[in-house]
Amino acid sequence: MKRVPLAIIGAGPAGMAAAATATRKGLEVVIFDEQPAPGGQIYRALESTPLRDPVLLGSDYWHGSELIDALRRESIDYRPGHMVWQLTREGEIGVIADDIAEVVVAERVILATGAQERPFPIAGWTLPGVMGAGAAQVLLKTSGVAAQAPVVLAGSGPLLYLVAAQYLRAGSPIEAILETTPRGNYRRAMTYVGGAARGWRYLQKGLSLLRELKRAGVRHVRDVTALRAVGEGRLAGVEWQTGAKPGIWQACEATTLLLHHGVIPNIQMTRALSGEHDWSDQQLCWIPRRDSDGRSDIDGFYVAGDSGGVGGARVAETQGSLAALAALASLDHIDTPTFEREAQPLRRALASESAIRPFLDTLYRPADTWRHPSDDVVVCRCEEVTAGEIRRVAKLGCSGPNQMKSFTRCGMGPCQGRMCGVTVSELLARESGQSVEATGYYRLRPPFKPITLGQLASAAEPAEKAHRSETEVS
Repeated sequence: MKRVPLAIIGAGPAGMAAAATATRKGLEVVIFDEQPAPGGQIYRALESTPLRDPVLLGSDYWHGSELIDALRRESIDYRPGHMVWQLTREGEIGVIADDIAEVVVAERVILATGAQERPFPIAGWTLPGVMGAGAAQVLLKTSGVAAQAPVVLAGSGPLLYLVAAQYLRAGSPIEAILETTPRGNYRRAMTYVGGAARGWRYLQKGLSLLRELKRAGVRHVRDVTALRAVGEGRLAGVEWQTGAKPGIWQACEATTLLLHHGVIPNIQMTRALSGEHDWSDQQLCWIPRRDSDGRSDIDGFYVAGDSGGVGGARVAETQGSLAALAALASLDHIDTPTFEREAQPLRRALASESAIRPFLDTLYRPADTWRHPSDDVVVCRCEEVTAGEIRRVAKLGCSGPNQMKSFTRCGMGPCQGRMCGVTVSELLARESGQSVEATGYYRLRPPFKPITLGQLASAAEPAEKAHRSETEVS
């Protein structure tokens, strides 16, 4: 069983920055990542994308090359294609690669597992042809292939505009953008205009994308209040209502519908470790408890990047470096004065990069309509459980997601609640009249992803061989 001082899970901006920081200080580091190449979701396939023209994906995407170059250049034990299926508070990390399982023990662990798209359940969202905007972006980055036209994008948030612009640059037409941002959000967001001014570069990028889409003649429908995907066996069109025309359904043809309501932290591992989590009313998601330098409430564990609260790539990168310094200090690899001296500029950079978040979180806060779907909408895609079934169980006195599993199997499918967890917590909270925090979340256990008995048995083989060798020698 291999032992290391520091293990990092995830090779996105936070994980790569953490690995580079720790390695430059002379610490042995191993970094596990499920993907075949570094970059995470934001810098996915940066080394291999067929879209080599920098204009197509934008300058922010190519910034990731600096982090990837450092990962390749430094003496880091980087292990792509390694899926983490188990993690314990003792630092035991179970990984699988090429159908072979092994366990590595780390004195300190940095979790940089990133974010996932927020569930956006609407009528017809299980039809073939409906997918997340982030997933469509990954397809474009990795293969240079755009989803089949005509394409409609629906939802809110900066990524919606970015994906639409990237599709247009790649030569794929956009039929329409259906924006669900409530009108009242613009007024509420002005409370945080000071932070928005500090993040003027982000605002400038957003306005530039909107101008690009307008110049291209993309139909942009605002204040969408109802939405449904229609089709027999696969997507054929999209229908919607707006605040200006309530009760009147409008429609357009669509072969692909890309949904997006922002991203939320991937908390499967921190939940499985029984770490404390808080409900963020600002970002409408569960956030693992950690301090400003990334230390979690679990001894020896650190959380960096979007897995601890969504902040974007630059914030994640800075948090990764901070978490690495904190881990180095806890291992007595650097002294306290060195830690404070190197952490201070990172903290200042973090405050500057994060200043715009309250503005963005308020502006693109999904309305209740989208977070509490109607009874006929499927919420748990794995077990095909509808919002109506969840409400029915709640009326029977079921007040929490774990008890609800016994009634509906909701959250017990292959994704283990990733696609429905937030929606289920909010639905149960509203139906029972209690807070989301009091309602809670699924109780999670390893394996985090499906694993065969053969793969599991392979983890014990090295130990059995070592035992046999010792017996033969004696």
